[in-house]
Amino acid sequence: MVQQVYTLLVQVGRKEGDGLPEGATGAALVCYAAGRDQDEAVRETVAILKQADLAPLEVQAYGTLDERLAQGHEVPDEERGLMDRARDENSVIVAQFEPFFDEPDHG
Repeated sequence: MVQQVYTLLVQVGRKEGDGLPEGATGAALVCYAAGRDQDEAVRETVAILKQADLAPLEVQAYGTLDERLAQGHEVPDEERGLMDRARDENSVIVAQFEPFFDEPDHG
């Protein structure tokens, strides 16, 4: 079966040695992951993030490029290039990393 590339949004929590910024409560990562199917792409992504000392909590899958286009998503050339790289290297590419911080109380 041909490798597909899936767009995943992964939420991670805190873990000792995770490298997240001080004060962060977690982070969201947009990943492009190669796999024979979506389940394999999710499993591989979670395994790689755990190896990187991150603590994956939840994964949302947005499908392949074709599925995203069918849903009306705009996919810029830069994203398509990262997807091609993930497929060519049979890898997981972290395309975006956004740490979460608690909002201060305005009490």
